[in-house]
Amino acid sequence: VPLTQEVRNNIRRTLTMTSQYTPPKVWVHEKKGDNEFANINAPVSGSRFDKELPVGKHALQLYSYGTPNGAKVTILLEELLAIGVKEAEYDAHVIPISKGDQFSSGFVGVNPNSKIPALVDKSGSKPVNVFESASILVHLAEKFDKFLPKPGTPERIQTFNWLFWAHGSAPFLGGGFGHFYNYADQKQEYPINRYAMETKRQLDVLDKQLANNTYVVGEEYTVADMATWPWYGNLVLGRLYSAAEFLQVHEYTNVVRWAKMIGGREAVRRGRIVNRTWGEEWEKLAERHSAADIDVVLAKTPQSHKRKEMD
Repeated sequence: VPLTQEVRNNIRRTLTMTSQYTPPKVWVHEKKGDNEFANINAPVSGSRFDKELPVGKHALQLYSYGTPNGAKVTILLEELLAIGVKEAEYDAHVIPISKGDQFSSGFVGVNPNSKIPALVDKSGSKPVNVFESASILVHLAEKFDKFLPKPGTPERIQTFNWLFWAHGSAPFLGGGFGHFYNYADQKQEYPINRYAMETKRQLDVLDKQLANNTYVVGEEYTVADMATWPWYGNLVLGRLYSAAEFLQVHEYTNVVRWAKMIGGREAVRRGRIVNRTWGEEWEKLAERHSAADIDVVLAKTPQSHKRKEMD
């Protein structure tokens, strides 16, 4: 006999009640299971082992990984190089976060928060450490006076508004939805529903902003686009968490239009593969030390894939 919806709901509630988690009076950190993403973190900061960071020949030394947060910076650097800013040449050293390299003494010396990306700018009289992706974007945009509207203009304030919107919103998409939907050992209804709702709300915010704007901030391509695209652009293009159907991302037509436009930029195609260690051979480059490194990888792209990207 088929179960009625009411019976199924009662069964679900019963299972939820029997597996209810009761927090202890004092939380204790315990490693459980084999989930590398869950076990890599700890409730304390600081280095766990001694290891110096590699140093290349360029003034800009980037230490990162090809996640959306890492791609923000390499996209900006490639955009700067594309418009002829030779001083934006950089070395991109890979920091495999699943292996814990972000906890080395060298990396912690640049970013005490142990999160990628981190940048060392050696162009001045003293090296400058820059961490947090939004901070790096602003540092580079101001340094080269590109992709950021002039000081004192309303457009600059709006760019900062949307840059920090992306910086504050993405953790709900990545650490919230992405974790519970894609990485957690057990799929749980409540957190997935909670963060799916928030992710869709964020997509709706962005969709409405793009309804009357070519780019995130009006008609000018800025660091706000570069900060937003690796997360929300990749999501609606079906490249993030295999969640396109689940979230019905096609409904956000303005975001899809914008995502395809940004993704079609040559500098974005170049920047998004840097420090990636997974995927097809034409979309991953562990380390970048010259433009030729990217050229070699992109040259492997099949014609069929190029046509698909243009659709």
